[in-house]
Amino acid sequence: MEKKKCVFAGTFDPPTTGHEKVVEGCQKLFDEVVVAVMINPDKTPYFSEDERVLLLKTLFSGEKRVKIRTFSGVVVDLLEEENTPFYVRGIRNTVDFEYENANFFANKKLKKDIVTVYLPAEQQDLHISSSLVKNSIKFKKDYSEYIPEKIKEKLQKILESKNV
Repeated sequence: MEKKKCVFAGTFDPPTTGHEKVVEGCQKLFDEVVVAVMINPDKTPYFSEDERVLLLKTLFSGEKRVKIRTFSGVVVDLLEEENTPFYVRGIRNTVDFEYENANFFANKKLKKDIVTVYLPAEQQDLHISSSLVKNSIKFKKDYSEYIPEKIKEKLQKILESKNV
């Protein structure tokens, strides 16, 4: 039986409990989950590529079915490289759905066999986003409930190294 693999891609700037829950959902459906930190030269993330990868590797350490990597380019090329048609997206609200659905139709033109899987957030998690965490950091507000326990210490060290 062929193993099923999916790709969950994003900026993960920083990873949140919402991201963690999407990967947990992926593990219920797939044999392997590729979590890809997307590198967009037009964006300036708060956390470096290496910091985001470190946080994700810390978060999913011990998870043999989760692979962390980086990618610069379009997601259909990433799917080809990973030899899978399955692309997972976390959805919090209708705005996310409309954005992801527009991307789905664009991706479908580039990769006919793409299968996009939408995993909806739980109601209590609808407000969680990396932007919320970054704004909380910026304005020195508590963000601890939005960050997975496994990465809190490492995230704090990264912030201290940035003098935040």
